[in-house]
Amino acid sequence: MKSTTTVIIGAGQSGLAFSRHLADRSIDHVWIERGEVANTWRTERWDSLRLLTPNWQSRLPGYAYAGDDPDGYMDMPAVVRFLQGYAETISAPIETGTTVTSVRRADGGYVVETDRGDWRCRTVVLANGAFAVAAVPNVAEVLPEGVRSLTPKDYRNPDQLEDGGVMVVGASATGIQLAQEIQASGRPTMLSVGDHVRVPRVYRGRDIKWWMDVTGMMDLPYDEVEDLRRARRLPSLQLVGTRERAMLDLNALRSDGVAIVGRLAGIRDGRAQFSGSLNNQCALADLKMNRLLDGIDEWVSENGRDGEFEAPHRFEPTRVDGDPPLAKDLTDGSVKTVIWATGFRPDYSWLDVPVLDRKGRIRHTGGVVDDAPGLYVMGLPFLRRRKSSFIDGAGDDARDLAEHLSASLDRIAA
Repeated sequence: MKSTTTVIIGAGQSGLAFSRHLADRSIDHVWIERGEVANTWRTERWDSLRLLTPNWQSRLPGYAYAGDDPDGYMDMPAVVRFLQGYAETISAPIETGTTVTSVRRADGGYVVETDRGDWRCRTVVLANGAFAVAAVPNVAEVLPEGVRSLTPKDYRNPDQLEDGGVMVVGASATGIQLAQEIQASGRPTMLSVGDHVRVPRVYRGRDIKWWMDVTGMMDLPYDEVEDLRRARRLPSLQLVGTRERAMLDLNALRSDGVAIVGRLAGIRDGRAQFSGSLNNQCALADLKMNRLLDGIDEWVSENGRDGEFEAPHRFEPTRVDGDPPLAKDLTDGSVKTVIWATGFRPDYSWLDVPVLDRKGRIRHTGGVVDDAPGLYVMGLPFLRRRKSSFIDGAGDDARDLAEHLSASLDRIAA
């Protein structure tokens, strides 16, 4: 059995950033990845996907985007090159092609079992990400025969879909992008909309992510949030990365011909049933967007910078049919595919330490796992900051947790 001080599981931006901070503290460690560096970005994303964050916001400790398109949005091959370049720059001690089969406590530390040998260590960092498994609702089990069920992890492009209608369930960033792409392919597309967060791509001449960065919104710490559990469950912003910096919301989709319906409440006797709350959901999303823009306007005025930006303005309210349909017959052959853009969850099936709640979520306080000294988690939404699950958030979270890990080792040594 091999030994080291720390084992990092997962070779995405979170594991990379943690590796860099451990190296800076001269803490020996190994980094285990079931595939290659940036494996999820390489293998589990659809073909046209681009980052929702501008290129300039791709920042890791001691490393940042250095291309000639800072306001553009990386496609997946570019993201892989970016992360691979960082791994090479920091000479990360990585073991690729290695699958973790168990993590368990042993002798005051942990044993990490893999298909290529086992490791004994004092600390473990779970950096395998929040998006390992598609969260598909139970209602998917009662789809009528002949209707194909897919998740965003299965989907690559419209060519893999058979001709015919498609229902996309979920209207966060993933759902709206897939709905637009599939509708453009000539397949009639319906989008089932529940809770969502509407924002403009550009406001007052700047990317919305620039505003959220400069005003400090993305650095909001987890221990200053009134309802942290809710904040961690919020859907991703309705955004898409395009050269035109286009705004993609329900109005844009409706203009493209996408049919907008309410939240999928159930399927009974082959009929999809939709909630009647679509108007309320859209009105609430509009209200929250305008509050966000109000906050930006206040920041500009308070800092005396009105002359630097375009004048403030507001966007057209979300258009909703006066009487949205409440049902759809899925047995009539008009819908051939359902895509469940209903979120993702981490995979801790190999974690043999009792730190999960009844819903399978890891119990932690700002990334320090509860009741498991020496166990840390990275990359989850709002782990330590609003930006925790983004590339730009990995560095700050890793710095904080590496400092905690180092201090813990020093206490043990003393």
